[in-house]
Amino acid sequence: MPSGTETREAPSGSSGASWIKICGITRPEDAEVAVVEGANAIGLVFVDVSPRRVVPTAAAEIARSSRGRVARVGLFVDADAATVWKTLEQVELDLLQFHGEESASFCRSFGVPYIKALPVRGPIPDSVLRGYPDAYALLLDAWVAGRSGGTGHSFDWSLWPSSIIGDNGLPRLILAGGLTPENVAEAVAGLAPWGVDVSGGVEGPAKGIKDHERIRRFVRCARHAAHTYP
Repeated sequence: MPSGTETREAPSGSSGASWIKICGITRPEDAEVAVVEGANAIGLVFVDVSPRRVVPTAAAEIARSSRGRVARVGLFVDADAATVWKTLEQVELDLLQFHGEESASFCRSFGVPYIKALPVRGPIPDSVLRGYPDAYALLLDAWVAGRSGGTGHSFDWSLWPSSIIGDNGLPRLILAGGLTPENVAEAVAGLAPWGVDVSGGVEGPAKGIKDHERIRRFVRCARHAAHTYP
């Protein structure tokens, strides 16, 4: 377990929406498909009320099998520090992802690179985008009343802060919310996010059970669009 004064090196990634995360992984076989198809990251959800919650023992198995092959991201919503530390003791994680009201000081306190999710319900103030200057990335997701992350809804893409893309003072921007194999190419071509994040869009009827063919299509469509529309 890293101490609070140590910082792990952030996983590698690249520009042009070629950083792809498959979130809500609950089974080793789904993680394996994501890795083989070329995803950059997999997400493990540690939120009790989520249908995609994965218990630490299962998460540890998935993380071990994916070590060195993909970034392993642990997702939390307003968890207390003790819960995050305990999870880090049990599960090898490369990134933490926070979807609640966590402050920048809280997010950085674990010595692990972090992603901060920001719900989009209107134009995003510049001060909000710059409120987490040491974040590995910011994830922009749809705002839904009473819910934090994993809404399955898209926000109005016209609210994407295109004017500040490439600003060296801003963390990387990841697009999430309602993405599917059918619309990810349009999103990448139109918004040029640094990364994309999908969960429900690559599932069948059961939440948390990934459709392997949809994972393949999502990754390939995102990659093709990133290379076609730099």
